[in-house]
Amino acid sequence: MNIEENLHFGMRALTGFGARTLLMLLAMAIGIASVVVLTALGEGARSYVIGEFSQLGTNLLIVLPGRSETTGGHPPLLGETPRDLTLQDALSLTRSPKIKRVAPIVIGSAPVSNEQREREVGILGSTAELQPVRQLKLAQGRFLPASATERGAAVVVLGNTLKQELFGHRKALGRWVRIGDRRFRVIGLLQAGGESLGSDIGEMAIIPVTTAQTLFNSASLFRILVEAQGRENIPHAEQVILDTIRHRHDGEDDITVITQDAVLTTFDGIFRALTMTVTGIAAISLAVAGILIMNVMLVAVSQRTTEIGLLKAIGAPRRQIMQLFLMESALLSLLGAVIGILVAFIAVKVMDHLLPQFALQIPIWALLAAVGVALVTGLLSGVLPARQAARLDPVTALSGR
Repeated sequence: MNIEENLHFGMRALTGFGARTLLMLLAMAIGIASVVVLTALGEGARSYVIGEFSQLGTNLLIVLPGRSETTGGHPPLLGETPRDLTLQDALSLTRSPKIKRVAPIVIGSAPVSNEQREREVGILGSTAELQPVRQLKLAQGRFLPASATERGAAVVVLGNTLKQELFGHRKALGRWVRIGDRRFRVIGLLQAGGESLGSDIGEMAIIPVTTAQTLFNSASLFRILVEAQGRENIPHAEQVILDTIRHRHDGEDDITVITQDAVLTTFDGIFRALTMTVTGIAAISLAVAGILIMNVMLVAVSQRTTEIGLLKAIGAPRRQIMQLFLMESALLSLLGAVIGILVAFIAVKVMDHLLPQFALQIPIWALLAAVGVALVTGLLSGVLPARQAARLDPVTALSGR
């Protein structure tokens, strides 16, 4: 018998026992769909987190006061620092040719009001450099001018959510709002832009850094955002930051510098490990499906002893009998894999529609691996039934025993 005849025999065997075939196809399809969907979820989560962090900017370094080694925790969960970061520390970093931009950050909260509307919101103090460093986009108006930092101007840029809550559909540009006990003129409105430094940028008000220090009566900075002159200069920029601050802080290494690449690499590694873990868990269902194929086909051998005996009586060798049963297992696995992939694509499309902000991705390697594992599982599960069928005595098999 050639391959075409083996294939025809296998298809006839599958269609001849519809309920049994449907059961095995269902088991294999569930296993394949589980592997593909969970892999897509893992890849989607990885891409989402990395994409969100990448929105902070490119070639970014974050300078935090204190060293992570002092407490064993992770920034910003740091111990007390011997010396706070100051605006002069941030400005001193701009002298290096390895550094493109520096944006000092002051964070606090205060009531923001307009007429009878008031909200307690996060206040972010910074400079004009924050916009390109953080890649903030304006819906209207302009960002903080460079001169605002020097003279501590009373101007503010509002997030889109905060603007709606304070002004509704009314014009906000040029109007005045009260932050704490001071009045600020609205000069710009931000587009929706996710999160910044752990807070929703749409609910924040951005004011000049020196004005924020006066408002909160504090000379220290929360963070310093540094943009390097290209990706290749990130290590050099990190060393410049460490050396400069060490010199300014009387030889003390009392800061932590986090590079964007390091954080992205860490996130990438974590989510890849999680993806492989959940994929491995889902792959167990493929093993279960293989065991079901093996058990059902062992039963099929006893149901088809007469057919096997007839084949052996007309001269079919053991190898041919084994090929016939292995072909049936391979067809079951392949058809189950195709159905499972179709189900997975439908499930991913549905979840993509329900969660548009969380783009699910089905990697090619997951499809190939799922189909490959399904075929291997099906073939391995068919070996034992095939060997049992090949060993049947033709006379005993023809008698139906």
